[in-house]
Amino acid sequence: MKPQLIIFDNDGVLVDSEPTAHRVLSGYLTELGFPFTLEESYRYFLGNAARTVHTVVAERYGGTLPADFTARCHDRVFTAFRQGLNAVQGAFTVLAELRRREIPYCLASSSDHAWIDLTLGQTGLRPLLPPGAVFSAQDVGGIGKPAPDLFLHAAATFGADPRDCLVVEDSPNGVRAAKVAEMPVLGYTAGKLTEATSLITHLTDLLDHLEHDR
Repeated sequence: MKPQLIIFDNDGVLVDSEPTAHRVLSGYLTELGFPFTLEESYRYFLGNAARTVHTVVAERYGGTLPADFTARCHDRVFTAFRQGLNAVQGAFTVLAELRRREIPYCLASSSDHAWIDLTLGQTGLRPLLPPGAVFSAQDVGGIGKPAPDLFLHAAATFGADPRDCLVVEDSPNGVRAAKVAEMPVLGYTAGKLTEATSLITHLTDLLDHLEHDR
């Protein structure tokens, strides 16, 4: 059955931003005296809201980050993004085809709007994702994944029943958020997303999944 709404995560699903963002984040934390490898950055922070970094540093090191850490880190990441950022392979094809089929879709990310706007602008995806189809944790009081609030807000905005939505996620927290929201979820690229309803290896596999579910 055709979904009432397809909800995409942004980083790692539509925009290939994760390698750059985690390289900058792990480097900045290490510079501040809280060493994190690139692998650890992925493990602790992938799919989380920015405030999680403060919590993890406090729990792991008993330390406190500067009050302006998030803003400074974002500045560094944004500078890196402006030097080059690509859409995930297949993103343009999938979004254009969903539009052609008249299947509603949107983006729901734990990142803030400034981050999302920059990534969509740098990759050229903005024309396929107008502001009314973009949701941030900022829209639900800063409550990011794994809480279901963001996904439920997106569904309500589009007038869609959560059970008739389909989420596409690449992080464990995103999958958990979808499950709590009672939304089917496709785990993209990462085979370790064992809680996902189904797994896809390439973003364009989504189109095949929709065909098989008819």
